Amino acid sequence: MPRSVNHVASRAKRKRILKLTRGYYGARKNVWTVAKNTWEKGLTYAFRDRRNKKRSFRALWIQRINAAARLEGLSYSRLMGGLRNAGIEINRKVLADLAMNHPEAFKAVVAKIK
Repeated sequence: MPRSVNHVASRAKRKRILKLTRGYYGARKNVWTVAKNTWEKGLTYAFRDRRNKKRSFRALWIQRINAAARLEGLSYSRLMGGLRNAGIEINRKVLADLAMNHPEAFKAVVAKIK
């Protein structure tokens, strides 16, 4: 009996992955083994960087809060300690947004601490 290989399914799988690697440079976009490795490594980077993105944004928020706090005569750590002592529960994302887009509201928050 002849061997059954199901070319339809295997070709469809290859086409799907080659479609995902469109736009890559050289053999990474059209040579099956290279494209598959590139695509798999891309998934690894995506998984890792979904977590790193959270770190990066938190660092950005802290820098923005620190810059705004220093304009008000406080350091970042004193500001955050003051918020905790005053019982003001506001996260860094919102605080950074206030510092950037609503400086008068940020000043009001700092006034509560002082």
